[in-house]
Parts: sequence; C-alpha cells; structure tokens
Amino acid sequence: MPDTPTLRLPADEAGIARAAELLRAGELVAFPTETVYGLGADARNDAAVAGIYEAKGRPSFNPLIVHVPSIEHAKELVEWSGTAENVARAFWPGPLTLVLPIRWDAGLSDRVTAGLDTLAVRLPAAPLARELLTAFGGPLAGPSANRSGRISPTTADHVLSTLDGRIAAVLDGGPCKVGLESTILGLSGRPTLLRPGGISAEQLSEALGHPVMRRQDNAAISAPGQTASHYAPRARMRLNAAEWREGEARLGFGDMECDLNLSPSGDLEEAAANLFAHLHLLDASGAKIIAVAPVPHFGAGVAINDRLSRAAAPR
Repeated sequence: MPDTPTLRLPADEAGIARAAELLRAGELVAFPTETVYGLGADARNDAAVAGIYEAKGRPSFNPLIVHVPSIEHAKELVEWSGTAENVARAFWPGPLTLVLPIRWDAGLSDRVTAGLDTLAVRLPAAPLARELLTAFGGPLAGPSANRSGRISPTTADHVLSTLDGRIAAVLDGGPCKVGLESTILGLSGRPTLLRPGGISAEQLSEALGHPVMRRQDNAAISAPGQTASHYAPRARMRLNAAEWREGEARLGFGDMECDLNLSPSGDLEEAAANLFAHLHLLDASGAKIIAVAPVPHFGAGVAINDRLSRAAAPR
C-alpha cells in the first residue's frame, strides 16, 4: 500500500496515460464514472485486487464490479445471453451492472467474485472512465473509492478524505453526474433487481418485456452493495423526519426550511445527484444526528431510499 500522499491527476491525455501506467504496474487508481468514483485495479492481478480490499477495509465476502470498455470485452468475461444483449443494448454504456455466470477462461482474480460463480460487469458512460479503460486495455475492478461502509464519493476530494496515502492516484474528473451507484440486475437465472440505482425497475421491466423480480431482503449476498449497513456517515441518521429537532443537521427535499436540500423543486434525479455530496457536507459539520425529510418512493426515489436505509442501519 502506498505510504506517500495520493497523486491527483488531471483529466487530460497526460493524466489518463499516467493513470493507465500505474494500473498496469498493479497500483490502485480512483477514477470518476457517471455514478460515483470507482477504485480501480487490474481485475486480472490478484495482488492488485487484494489491495482494493486492504485499502477500503472491505469484507472479503463482498464481490467487486468489473468495468469494461465495450460489450465485446464483457462477452470475454461472462456467459452472455440474449437477455443480456437486449438489456445491454438498451442501457449500456450507462449506470447498469449485469451479473452473469463467469466464464471459466475469464482470466480474472478469484478475489473479484468473492468465491461466487457469477461476475458483476458494467460498461460506464462517463467519457473519462471510457478513455481510461481504453488506455489501460483491460478490465478494471472498481468498487466505490471510499473506506468500506462510508459515504460514497462523488468528487476527488471525497476520495482523498478517506483514501489519501492508501492509493496511488485519483483521476480528477470533477463531480459525478448521476451521484448514486449503478443499478445491479442479476441474469444468472430469472432477471432480478439486486440493487436499485440510476436505472429504475420500471425501465428494466419495459426493456425485458415483463416485470423484473426483486431481491429478498434476507437473501445471501450475490452482488456488490448488498450489506445491511453501507454508505454511512459518522453521524447517526433519522429518516422520514416530519419535523426538525434541535441540534440536528437537516437534509430536506422539496420546498422547506433546512440546512441542505436534495432538491428544492422536488426533482428526484437532482436529489439522487446531490445525495452523497450533501451527506458528506452535513457529516463534516460535526452534527451527531442527520435528519432527512421523506423522499417519495418511486423512480430514482427507490434508489435514494435504499441508500438512506443502509446509511441509517445499525453498525
């Protein structure tokens, strides 16, 4: 693990080339996607992937998403299907991860799948992520670039707040646009929504031509981001707050008085993009409790409420 301050690389040709060079050398480099910043490592390098778990303090049973530069690259790693092709054509590149049976000849580190016989794979939409993947020339394991269980990073500063000195570099591409981790769709059996995110269940159902199944809350971990306590600030969380209490940091939604507002106009997409950044700011205020106004439970609100419930879960 690096013992020197983490490099902040610019989002230009030289910065991308340096990031790819470090990754080829087995180092860890954080990079921006449209969802959140990912902590990249060569998915074929066992020591590099082990470094992700060490830097994050991530449990070894929690698998990793692998980012690829094209659908063709994904097909080299997983057992592709007609359903996967249809869904990928509808939503890739974009904030959707597909979980499929891993190919026996995928050539990835066993640590990527955490012992499962499936692989979570994604083709990101962010141009900078695509350029890095192309320059690197291979698959990148890339969970969120933060200490395990903490608030996900949507800026390079968020990355450095918990990983400075623990990783080689961060490629600074500015704020992430979507702001929530990708939707995860399981395709190793009947299509099942394993984690809500930037693509809604309704959108998936329309692409599939039938309703998508939902993962049961007590089901075993089968994809990243399923641990009960996750995305958590240091402060305790109070959700669905109908009124504010003295001393709380107030996170609002819609037209209301508060300290920070996810979306004054009640726009769920705007709220999703602001969620983690606002939690970072309120947590830095030193408040012991963050109270959150109710967020409607449809569209992007499903993913927002999923992240809030995990942030508020017992630790």
